[in-house]
Parts: sequence; C-alpha cells; structure tokens
Amino acid sequence: MGHARARKISAQLVEDEDYQLRYERVAGIDVAKAKADVCTRLPPAREGGRRASRVEEVPATAREVLALAGRLLADGVQLAVMEATSDYWRLWYYLLEGAGLRVQLVNPASARQLAGRPKTDRLDAQWIARLAEMGLLRPSFVPPPEIRALRDLARTRLQLVRDRTREWQRLEKLLEGALVKLSSAVWSLARTQTARLILEALADGERDPRALAALASGHVKGGRAAIEAALDGMMPGRHHPGLIRIHLDHITFLDRSVRAVEEQTEAALDAVPAAWGTDPSGETGPQAGRGEDAAALPAAERLAEIPGVSPQLARAIIAETGLDMTRFPTAAHLASWAGLAPIARQSGPRTRKPGNGQGDAYLKGYCTQAANGAARTQTFLGERLRRLSKRLGGNRARCAVARSVLVIIWHLLSDPAARYTDLGPGWHARKTDRDRKIRAHLRQLQALGLDVTITPATA
Repeated sequence: MGHARARKISAQLVEDEDYQLRYERVAGIDVAKAKADVCTRLPPAREGGRRASRVEEVPATAREVLALAGRLLADGVQLAVMEATSDYWRLWYYLLEGAGLRVQLVNPASARQLAGRPKTDRLDAQWIARLAEMGLLRPSFVPPPEIRALRDLARTRLQLVRDRTREWQRLEKLLEGALVKLSSAVWSLARTQTARLILEALADGERDPRALAALASGHVKGGRAAIEAALDGMMPGRHHPGLIRIHLDHITFLDRSVRAVEEQTEAALDAVPAAWGTDPSGETGPQAGRGEDAAALPAAERLAEIPGVSPQLARAIIAETGLDMTRFPTAAHLASWAGLAPIARQSGPRTRKPGNGQGDAYLKGYCTQAANGAARTQTFLGERLRRLSKRLGGNRARCAVARSVLVIIWHLLSDPAARYTDLGPGWHARKTDRDRKIRAHLRQLQALGLDVTITPATA
C-alpha cells in the first residue's frame, strides 16, 4: 500500500508582525451583565520598574461607566479593549467611545485565557489588557452610530417580514384543519387578491363554496370552477371564522409595520452624507445624483443596478457593511467577514475539505437572496449560477454567486463614481470556452513534439 507523497514547499521568508509593546497605557474590560472588571495597564512609576496594573470592578450603569471614562482619560489611556459578550458590551462601548476614548471590540475566542490557568473575571481583564498592549488582538468591525441606527431598522424589518411569513403559515395550517384547500387553487395565499377576498369572506362567516368562488378573479388558473372545487367539502367549525380574523388582522398590522420601517430606513440612509449622489455640476445632497447623467449615483441606487438587488435589499446590505470600505482592505476581506470565504484546513500532507466561514449571518443572507433573484435573469450572475449549479449543486453555487455579488458591492462602495456593467450571459462561453479550446489545442501540439508560442492577432 503506497503512502501519500508530501508536497515539497520551497523555503520562504515570511515577514512577521512586530509584537513588541505597542501601547504604554491600555485598559482591558471583562464585561458581564451587571458589572465589568477593568484592568488598566500603566508604565512603571520609576525607571527600571515593572509595569503597573490597576484592577477595579465597575457597575454597569451609565453614571459609573462615564466616571470610568473620566479616570481612563486622566490616565492617558490610548486604547480600551473589551470582549463581545452578548449585547452587554454596547453600554460600555458606546459610552466610552462617546467620551473620546479609542475603543476596540474583540472576539472572545481570540482573547481566551490559556488552558490550565485559573479563570476569574479579574484575571480575564488582566489577560485582555496584556494582549491589547502587545497588539495581539484583532478588532471587530463596529459601524458608526448612523449605520448602527440603519442596521437596527433593517434588521427589525427582516424580523417583521419573517413574523408575517410565519403568520401566513399558521393561517394555512388552520385552513387545512377546516378542510379549506384554498392554497391548492391559488399560487399564493399571501400574494393574490383572490385569496385575500375569500379569506375575508370566510372570516365574516360565509360558507357557501359558490358564493366564495364568485369573489375570485377571472384570471385565476382553472377559473372560478377550480376555486369552487377546492372549497367544496370544507368543514369550518364555529371557532374558525374568529381565528381567521385574528390571523388576518395580525397580518394587516405587520404589513403596516413593514411599510413604516421601510420609510424610516430610507429616510435614515438619506440623512447619511456618504450615501448621497453627485449631480453633473458637482453638487451633492439627499436628492442629488438621481439623473441618468449623474456624476455619482446614491449608494443604494448603485447597488440596486446589480441583478437580484432591489432598492430595499441595497439599503439592508449597506446597513451591514457600512459605507466606508477602508475597513476592509480588499473585497476578499469583506467576503471573509460575511462568512462567504472557505476556511482552509491543512495539516501535513493532508488537505481536508474547506470549512464554512462564520460571519455576519444577515449580510450572508442578503447576498444569497440577491443570488436567488439573479438566477431568473439573463445576466452574467444568472448564467454563472446556472453553470455552477450543474457542477457544484444548488447550495454551493448560490454561495459562490453570493460571494460574487459581495465583491461587486465592495467595488461599487469603494468608488462612488463606479457603475455596474453587466458582462452578459454569454461571457462564460466567450471567455472560458475559448481559453479551454486554446489549452486543448496546445496540449495536442505539444504531444506532437512542437513548441508553440501564442500571440493575439492584431486587428
């Protein structure tokens, strides 16, 4: 039985980061629900002495946190670092940031105490401070206040939409229990006016299948006869009309809430100067850059040019990524932060299947939603999804196209003057198939003992 031959890798000179003392004055904060332990690391009091650590317990109240900020500013603290513990870190981060301190949020996994060491909140705070002063902690992305407000609105809308979907599912289950097969006769209970009219009549106590079918539109597939056949034999009880009314009222309330949040989201984004467009004259503002000859489109409209991305989805994406792409040096960094980049797993001669990255689940879902929307279009992204689905399967293909969408988003947000230009569904055939034919012909010529050099023909 043969052994796998290890791939020989030539020696490389790798430049390492200089993990010397980077900050003379730092604060490490171990956050809990009702309090936090704070370790302040300061320079030695005398020449040749040891660095000093001051550890204190601070209650999680706005007054005490602001008092702590005053002490840290008086000590000249250059950096305050804390773990992302549930949502408890927000009070500390927002107030310390507002007081003028430089604050970093780090992943608890990167600040974990060494195995075998005693673990207490005070020791954790000291450990965080020691790692912070050496620059060994990688900060997490925390958006600025205006993007945080936009994110709250976008995520609230998403939760409301999900609640509305669940309410429709509960209603459909209730109808099935009453032998009302309406969902079999219409393509969607939630999106057809016919279904809503019939449900309203059922909630009002109407039980005659013919009278209910008369409410249907004449354009329904199968006609009113199909609706009557689906309702024939239904057995609603006395309680069903009241329950149907409760579900319909809740859905109506959720519809109004979703529209209200969408309006607030649009207004919140229009209030951010970085999202404004630019007119041909160079003027900028909330309503600038909306014409065809605009020097720069508003950020949401730039993203909405991508196939599968609606204006509402564009605002939700901006709420997650922000508008400042300098936080992500390359598009690959943004894809990794969103969990759309595979994680390499290699040990010795063995290379395992790459794992799924963990990142911003909201952004990953938005990009996957855009990929699903692009699948039904005759565009570059739509054709890419169809080609990859044949080889990788639907889920992996959607993930790959979602990453492509995010790479496009990074470029559009990095350059306000950039515009999306679709390569067309035939790009793969023109580019990929042509290169494959060239390589195949070269291999055939090389097999005949010929050394061929390829040069493009001049026009």
